[in-house]
This record gives sequence, structure tokens and C-alpha cells, in this order.
Amino acid sequence: MTFQKETVIKWVRFSPPQVLAIGFFLTIMIGSLMLKLPIASNGPLTWIDALFTSASATTVTGLAVVDTGTEFTVFGQIVIMALIQIGGLGFMTFAVLIVIMLGKKIGLKERMLVQEALNQSTIGGVIRLVKVLFIFSISIELTAFFLLSFRFVPEYGWGYGLFTSLFHAVSAFNNAGFSLWPDNLMGFAGDPAVNIIITFLFITGGIGFTVLYDIWTYRRFKAFSLHTKLMLSGTLLLNVLAMLVILTLEYSNPGTLGSMHFTDKLWASYFQAVTPRTAGFNSVDFGSMRECTLVFILLLMFIGAGSGSTASGIKLTTFIVIMMSVIAFLKGNKDTVIFRRTVKHAVIIKSLAVSVISLFIVFIGIFALTITEHAPFLQIVFETFSAFGTVGLSMGLTPELSTAGKCIIIVIMFIGRIGPLTLVFSFAKTEKSNIRYPDGEVFTG
Repeated sequence: MTFQKETVIKWVRFSPPQVLAIGFFLTIMIGSLMLKLPIASNGPLTWIDALFTSASATTVTGLAVVDTGTEFTVFGQIVIMALIQIGGLGFMTFAVLIVIMLGKKIGLKERMLVQEALNQSTIGGVIRLVKVLFIFSISIELTAFFLLSFRFVPEYGWGYGLFTSLFHAVSAFNNAGFSLWPDNLMGFAGDPAVNIIITFLFITGGIGFTVLYDIWTYRRFKAFSLHTKLMLSGTLLLNVLAMLVILTLEYSNPGTLGSMHFTDKLWASYFQAVTPRTAGFNSVDFGSMRECTLVFILLLMFIGAGSGSTASGIKLTTFIVIMMSVIAFLKGNKDTVIFRRTVKHAVIIKSLAVSVISLFIVFIGIFALTITEHAPFLQIVFETFSAFGTVGLSMGLTPELSTAGKCIIIVIMFIGRIGPLTLVFSFAKTEKSNIRYPDGEVFTG
């Protein structure tokens, strides 16, 4: 009996984008029910706060309306950690692994779902990619857990120290940004061990599973695919640029870097440079940053990290393709060429579609929050960009949101995680047409 016949829900009735959207929705609902259990919290927890926390964990955002370390019990924190793991790697990854362990056959429909979930261009090799992805992810998380325990166990004891190490390893690799401390990682702003381990985790999780697979398989830059080359070079360039910008703008700000020694300033600048690309951790107070720095961070949050990763945003490769296409147009070139490879016209159109739809969603979110919330405009804009990019950074507005505002942010986080195109394809019926109409003249620019 095939896997399709044994499945209780007849997925064949739904397209892959619809299955992904429904899967994330159901995961969020189940998570909110578990967080509402009396054993999950140390005090009364409203339904909207349980739903918000579940949505933030499942979408690996990290925005929190209540303090994770004090408001939730160990059981509640384990639920949050499980939601982060499922949301980061994708529920389809776990579904496929369960089917494999049961010795069942993976059908074409399930392979198409995995292809959609991991944002792959072809269906070939997706099951092998899932296996490598799972093994690599768990190995990285366990290694980080082991290393962090050397830092946290001496300070917090065996029980809490080990749990804290595991929680932050899972949260960091999946780009969730959840922390068990009220000030996130501000207490470790100049700590080399915490800075290196945590940033390595969320940069690795954010560059994308396809990139990790390429590195694992080929291990030579020249042998990598164009996508992997773009992600590695783009990540390095953008991180270095962001660090220099933040160090320059915040160097004398007494609320952030101003009171630190130079070495600590470098560590804090580096951490704040790499975290806006959907990681969500912070080692300085973002509410005390200068407006010029915050505007720059908005761009980083909107760009996001890698396609098919634990991160969101429009994706770094999308941004690079658009920028290189603009440069090619200004130079009068017909094709967009990167690393001696021509970018397909369909990829350019998709990049433009993702960016335009994303900007539209962010605009609608900002517009809605300006109606429901009485807060400074920059805080609303920052919160919206953070929710859409599933970043989790906040200027302090999240705990003060109204019920309507929380619902708006939940929707934005959900759209940001599944992707704007997945959302559109979930509702729209796309049919390719072979009809070719005569050219028409349109004046633009």
C-alpha cells in the first residue's frame, strides 16, 4: 500500500503551496493549545499570547509578548523549542523522515511537497537532500550544545546550564532568536565564545540547505553552483559592510556601543551586523540605537538570508539578482551575467515578483498597525519589517501591542515564513497560456 493511500488527509486535493500553508497553520494551532496547558506557564496566559508565541516560534521569528524565561515552565520552553525545530527545518522534512523510518514509499506528490518546502528548482535528489539536511542540522546543534555547555554550566549549574545551552543552540541554528534571558544576549555583548558560537549557528542555518549540501558534496568554490557562490560571497560582503556601518554609526552612542571598550565594540558591531538577517538575537538595546542605524537595519531585515533556509525575507539571492539586473540594464547589456553565468529571465521576473509582493505586504502591515497602535511610527515600521523577515528584533513595541496588533503581526509572521509567492499560489489558480499577443508600446521611467 502506497504512502498516498495511507495518508488520512488526501493531500492530492491540494497544491504543494496549499499543503505548506495548511501545515504551518495546523502546527501553530497545535502549539498554541499546548502552550495554553496549565503545566506550560507559570501564571495565567491569554489565548492570544499563546497563539502569538506559538506563531513566533513556528515561523522562527522570535518576537515575544511575554518573557520566555520567566513566564513559561520547562515544559512550555520545551514546546517552544520543538516548534522552533519543526518550523526551522520544515514540517515536511519531519514527515518525510517519519515515512522513511516506517519503511514506506515516498511518492511523487510527497517529493513535490518537499521540493516546494525546500524551494528547489527540480524534484530530483530532494529525498537525499532531506536526509543530509537532517543529519547535518542535528550534528551542528549537538556540537553547539556541547560547546555552549562549557560556558553556561559553570555559571548556571548542570541542569539549567545544559538546558540553556540546548535551547539557545536550537534557537540560533533555526534563526529563531528566542532567548531565556529578559535582555536576550545583552549580558554577553563582549563574550567571544557566545558571539562566535551563536553567530556561526544562525549564519550556517541562514545560508540555505542547498548551500550546505553543495559545501558538503563538492568542498571547492569553483565546483559550487551559481546559487552557492552568490550566497557565500554575498553573505561575506554584506556582513562586513553591515559591521562597518553599525560600528561607525553607533561608535559614540552611549546607549549602545559608546560605553564599551574597543574590543567589545567590535564584537557587538559584528553581532548586530549579522543578526538582522532573520536571526533575531541582540547583544545591545535596539531601542537605544540611532535612527540612521535602524533605517539601515530595516534594509538588512527585508533582504533576509538564504533561499531554502531557516530564514525569511526576500532572500539575499533575490536582492543580488535584482541589483545585477539593474546594473546590466544601465550598461545596456541584454543579459544579466554573474560569475560568468547568465541568469534566466524567469528568475529575474520571479525576483521582481517576490520583492513587489513583499513590499506590498509590509506596506499593508504598517498601514494596519498605524490604525490599531498608538506608537512612534519608526517603532511600527521596525516591528513590521522584523515580523515579515521573521527576524524577531524589536524596539520594545511587541509586549505593548493591542490584541488587534498582535493578530496583524501573527499574519505578517506567517506570510513571511511560508513566503509571499507560496501564499499567492495557495489562492490563485495558475495556468500557463500558449497564446502570444502582439507587442504594445508602454512608456516607463
